[in-house]
Amino acid sequence: MIASDLDGTLLRNDGTLSPRTLRALRAAEGAGAEIVIVTARPPRFVDRLAEATGLVGTAVCGNGALVYDIATRTVVSSRTLPLTTARRVATALAAAVPEVGFALETGNQVLYEPAYRLRLSEDIDAELPVPSLADLWLTDAPVTKLLAWSDRLDADTLLAAARHGAGDEVQLTHSGGRGLLEISAPGVTKAGTLSMLCAGRGIAAAEVIAFGDMPNDLTVLGWAGTGYAMANAHPAVLAAVPVHTVSNEEDGVAHVIERLLAGTDRPGTAGPGSDRPGTDRPGAAGV
Repeated sequence: MIASDLDGTLLRNDGTLSPRTLRALRAAEGAGAEIVIVTARPPRFVDRLAEATGLVGTAVCGNGALVYDIATRTVVSSRTLPLTTARRVATALAAAVPEVGFALETGNQVLYEPAYRLRLSEDIDAELPVPSLADLWLTDAPVTKLLAWSDRLDADTLLAAARHGAGDEVQLTHSGGRGLLEISAPGVTKAGTLSMLCAGRGIAAAEVIAFGDMPNDLTVLGWAGTGYAMANAHPAVLAAVPVHTVSNEEDGVAHVIERLLAGTDRPGTAGPGSDRPGTDRPGAAGV
């Protein structure tokens, strides 16, 4: 199995899947590998990508909250965040971080209160305002993630503040959005859901090759038999993951797949001219 994150990993910075990467994915499928998208994004984003590229198969969405069948556009399984838990965590975080705003991701929509001023142009049709923070907790829709946003703090600082205030009540992470924190039900991670998916298919962790670039990818990069950090990855990811590939702009996922299919590399090894943590640089060869 090849398990890949989307933004900053499989996709280029403009959100497109390059022809080279698409060819590599199809070649891997032809050689018998299953491709699984493992992303913080909701199913609606995966649908748009599938329409543009013809990708089918399975996606782990919402940082592990949903397993989604791309071809049938069906949620196969879900692990939602109780609304009462989301409210308690939001209250604690608001006390620790003044002016933080909140939104609820349902998989179909983003419900947001006035202090949550982050807007994503590619998601504008799914964004739905509510009059106040109190109204946010009146929804009867299942919640896949609580989103917390600050225009003053970066995501790492916000994550540290949330860990201090929320404890072990929820799963906290971020995927690189400016000042954006992603909060899931306790125990919900990309790795946890991917491991259950693999168990159902009889695929061992050692048979999984994973790619990622952000802190929300660390669980799956550590769980997979081989995890590749992109050269453009968050510093914490580059430090934690021993094997790197070139950046998303340089088709780093395709770079690895091509070499593996050609038999010039083995999972978990660095190819000729590759770089290890501490010496990575954009454009460096680095399988």
